[in-house]
Amino acid sequence: MKFQPDQFGTAITAHGPGWIVIAGERFTHSLVLHSNGERTRWACRHFDELEAAHFEALARMQPELVVFGSGERLRFPRPALLRRLIEAGIGVETMDTPAACRTYNILASEGRRVVAALLIEPSVPEANGLK
Repeated sequence: MKFQPDQFGTAITAHGPGWIVIAGERFTHSLVLHSNGERTRWACRHFDELEAAHFEALARMQPELVVFGSGERLRFPRPALLRRLIEAGIGVETMDTPAACRTYNILASEGRRVVAALLIEPSVPEANGLK
């Protein structure tokens, strides 16, 4: 799927199963994208590996909202994992990663202080060592 041209510097310009594109760069690993331009690898390859520390790191970025992309399908993290975000008064929206990409683009284009935590799980062939 293609999106509109990048008008704010950190737009997700395309995505598909197991990848996203930002500013012409293709990512095949989970990442955190801040509307201020920061991009960092997110040290979580699978939904079942999520820990509170993954979300605590997002709270330290002090966004007004975190958009959590849970992979190719919608899955909700355990509430205990989100505790630090909730205590800090930071909103959290959970959706599948394709929807999170679209939502992040809209919020960032409005100038919101938003962080997208995008779980990009390896595709089945890649997970089995095939390409």
